[in-house]
Amino acid sequence: MKKLLFAVVGSTLLFSCNKNDGGYTIEGNATGFTNGQTVVLEKQDTIQMKLVPVDTATIENGKFTITGDIKEPELYFLQVDKAPSKLPFILENGTITVTLNKDSIQNTKISGTYNNDELASFNKETKILEEKIAKYQADNGPAMQEARGKNDTVTINKLMKGYTDLSKEMLDSNIKYAETHPKSFLSVLILERSFYSPEVDFARVEKTFNSLSSDLKNTTSGKKISQKLKSYNAVQVGKKAPDFSAKNPDGKTISLKESMGKVTIIDFWASWCAPCRQENPHVVALYNEFHSKGLNIIGVSLDQEGKADAWKKAIADDQLTWPQVSNLKFWNEPIAKKYNVSSIPATFILDENGVIVAKDLRGEELKAKVKELLGA
Repeated sequence: MKKLLFAVVGSTLLFSCNKNDGGYTIEGNATGFTNGQTVVLEKQDTIQMKLVPVDTATIENGKFTITGDIKEPELYFLQVDKAPSKLPFILENGTITVTLNKDSIQNTKISGTYNNDELASFNKETKILEEKIAKYQADNGPAMQEARGKNDTVTINKLMKGYTDLSKEMLDSNIKYAETHPKSFLSVLILERSFYSPEVDFARVEKTFNSLSSDLKNTTSGKKISQKLKSYNAVQVGKKAPDFSAKNPDGKTISLKESMGKVTIIDFWASWCAPCRQENPHVVALYNEFHSKGLNIIGVSLDQEGKADAWKKAIADDQLTWPQVSNLKFWNEPIAKKYNVSSIPATFILDENGVIVAKDLRGEELKAKVKELLGA
């Protein structure tokens, strides 16, 4: 299950860099709204993965103003009274002009600073491809549901390939922008968001990131990319798996080192992850068949703080008898970060020396690799 911070079709919610030490002023022109209606400035809480309010303004005579100061550009949102959709924009120092109409919120224009002008231009250029993806989903949704109901894997795979091809096209388009705009902060955000795509080409991302200006690399997002690339390089096939430890459901600390077998699978999952739960019976069957021959598994859950009971119940319901650990930090799980995991289920297959020999194998491919390593 992908980390749902931004969907593929939401990849335009990105921006680039601009410096102004005079703080920011958001000047709003709101048509169709009455005096006293509110405009809330929101940003994303990276811990809870939800939007939180940071400032509020009141519409008076069709206008509103919000002022402040920010160290570097960030993605923010405006919630205009009870409008059904939020308005993404780049909060940065400078004068930002927001022109909106109550009857056509989706056509709101946000401009006046380099970042927001770039955002508007980028959105316009990618709109055609976004609409193409949305149309594919709408046209093929019923067929996908029917295929799943019939367990028609041929049709499912065909439809998924079509969507994957479009996703790759969107990702390629975004990366090309980053490759040709080494001074744009939009390039940094594109590269950061690209890690959420299973089709991401890490080598291409690394090359593009290295070509960016030093100012961009030192932004908050730039530093996150740098760390992700380090983590990625540390857990490639052929590298020794980094050790880790965390508490099991009983509160006992368990490490990877003490859980090793002749073959070891590190299984990243969560009780709330439907694809993970669907995969669990196959992993259980694999474990039952090969554990006596030397296969060990250690599960790492991305369950959330306060949801330990759901984690424990899923372990019992799915009959997962191998060691399980978690820090209950959701997508901020430190072990997942160490292994550069941004979508689950995710698996790492280790040989008897703890060297990563394969990643993200499923079904018969996973079974074949385990048999090969065990000489079974």
